[in-house]
Amino acid sequence: MFRIIKWLFYLAILAFIALVAYAYIGPFFGADFTPPQSEIRQEIILETD
Repeated sequence: MFRIIKWLFYLAILAFIALVAYAYIGPFFGADFTPPQSEIRQEIILETD
């Protein structure tokens, strides 16, 4: 049982390192992480008494 937990722990650490590496190296390979930017205007009517 301890063996399985140890391997899962190692796998989680490797997955975290891979995710961080992809976040830093991804834009060099064409992965674009920026959200689409556009201005949104919406009229707001405030009710005053």
